[in-house]
Amino acid sequence: MPRYFFNVHIGADALPDPEGQDLRDADQAWEVARAMAQNLMSTEFEQPVNWATAHIEVKDDLDEIILEFPFLEAVPFTQQTH
Repeated sequence: MPRYFFNVHIGADALPDPEGQDLRDADQAWEVARAMAQNLMSTEFEQPVNWATAHIEVKDDLDEIILEFPFLEAVPFTQQTH
């Protein structure tokens, strides 16, 4: 199984993932990134976080960027009637 690393970027700050996870494929890595984003956005922080400037950079074990997941993509939008 390929190993994927999930590096969290919030504004100018980066939190590297030194361990990574063994996953089936890039589709599963996308699902993990989405779940991570949803989990982080539901966490209370001392300072407000601008999630519009945040993304998760997913790299493979060759250090190639597989995908970049914007945090706002994890926000479910529902259509409202007027």
